[in-house]
Amino acid sequence: MKKTAMAALAAAMLTFGPSAFEAEAADPYARIGIGPGFLSDSEHGPDIEFKTGVVVNGAIGLDGGPYRVEGEIGYQENKVDRWAELAIDGDEVSILSFMGNGYLDLEMPGSLVTPYLMGGIGLANVDFDAPAAVGATDSDTVFAWQLGLGVGFRPLPRVTVDIGYRYFTTTDVDAGPVRDIEIASHDILAGVRIAL
Repeated sequence: MKKTAMAALAAAMLTFGPSAFEAEAADPYARIGIGPGFLSDSEHGPDIEFKTGVVVNGAIGLDGGPYRVEGEIGYQENKVDRWAELAIDGDEVSILSFMGNGYLDLEMPGSLVTPYLMGGIGLANVDFDAPAAVGATDSDTVFAWQLGLGVGFRPLPRVTVDIGYRYFTTTDVDAGPVRDIEIASHDILAGVRIAL
């Protein structure tokens, strides 16, 4: 699975990369974002209910006009509200992700607001910190992908304030007591993008 995910990521970056920037030179940028992550409750394998968590991510990318590509590192943490089958609480799940993202900026001449669409693929290390009654802490590295949309506001020539929504999901996770669980999260992120 890991080799397949890495091959898919490399293919996507090659697809997005050269063709997207043939028309004009690409400008580098750095981005950081933070916001709430709403992890969907699991109904397969253990029945797990999650609390709202926090998502933080950062990226380095290239802006080629209407197209952008970037490499992103993200971290998400959600407390477990309840292991429903066992009627016990605790503790948390954390997700460390490495994503390659592509963007389409829907530029509007003369406007300070730019809507965008985005998609990305990569790998996620999902770590379950489980209560002793459930089982030992364990993790699994799986394929991940995300889709999103949002808007960018440009208060200064080289600074863009970004507000967006992302749907982030993975293939099935097997980690200790947790088996065949698909991670899916609805994330709302606010951030800043700075041209370098």
